[in-house]
Amino acid sequence: MSDESKAYRKATDLLHQLEVILESDALIDELGFIHPSQFSLLNEECGISANLSDEAVHQSADRIASSDEYSNQEKLCFWNKDHKLGISTHVLLPLYKAAKHAFFTAFKQYKMCGNQSDKVGISLPALASHDHLESILLRHSRSLLLLSCDFMTAWNCRKLLVSKKKQISMFSDELLLSELVLSCSPKSEQAWSHRRWVIKSISANCSNFQEILGKESELVEKIAERSKMNYRAWNHRCWLISYMTNEQVLSEMKKSRSWAALHVSDNSCFHYRRRLLQKIVKDRSYAEETASYGHNADIVQVVKDELDWNETLIKRYVGREVGNQCSMASSSLSFYVLDK
Repeated sequence: MSDESKAYRKATDLLHQLEVILESDALIDELGFIHPSQFSLLNEECGISANLSDEAVHQSADRIASSDEYSNQEKLCFWNKDHKLGISTHVLLPLYKAAKHAFFTAFKQYKMCGNQSDKVGISLPALASHDHLESILLRHSRSLLLLSCDFMTAWNCRKLLVSKKKQISMFSDELLLSELVLSCSPKSEQAWSHRRWVIKSISANCSNFQEILGKESELVEKIAERSKMNYRAWNHRCWLISYMTNEQVLSEMKKSRSWAALHVSDNSCFHYRRRLLQKIVKDRSYAEETASYGHNADIVQVVKDELDWNETLIKRYVGREVGNQCSMASSSLSFYVLDK
């Protein structure tokens, strides 16, 4: 067997191992790429002794391979514990090439299968084959996106497959996948865009849609703590406002206030608060609707409170750009008063 064939086989085996890990631990919520030298440190931090390192490196090793060769390889390539996944940096390139090749091979077969079905009519074996290819595509595209977060073809392929099924569970899986991608690449525009597509797709038929919006807003704040000045994350949070009820908007005003006070140099949060204020001001039915929720807040008072709070921040942090936020709030207040 040639060296090229051996390298291809090894990369394919690595891809298989990764996909089995992802299948065996559906609750993985954090991904990282780590240097091989850091594996032993991870074991030490978890209190794992040397003779138990096999389990720490991969809790599901017995489900993937029983040979010593695979076990030794896993020690250097993957780390999976407490729903966290680490991938060794030295296998990223061959793993990416294998995932890309597997994805496009399956995608080509899927399109050919679809073309044949259109020509000769759909039979039960053809449907089974089609469903099997869809499953393979979802599996390979997931691996590819974890390795290359902005691979647009893979994201679009998943949109196509999920749109055909229109199952809430599949949309939920897309939110989980994109969140896992964002744990490693918090500024991935394609991952944020995919989340917006999912939310827009389920907005009309999801019974717990408002709950999802709340969790989505919390996700942005959690990511913003780790990734400073993350415009894409905050832009996503601003986009959510159009789907929020007035009660949620008021709640977001309260929740984001403490975060903004602790991060006065991050204009993104202040921009988010401006968008919330604009939503309040522009909603002509605001006063009547808030009464039904038990709120007695007045629009002008809400904006005045924001002005007072901005003034406090300006005095506390002299020289910062908080004054711009106060100026915007003042403009919103003038718009409302003059319009009335």
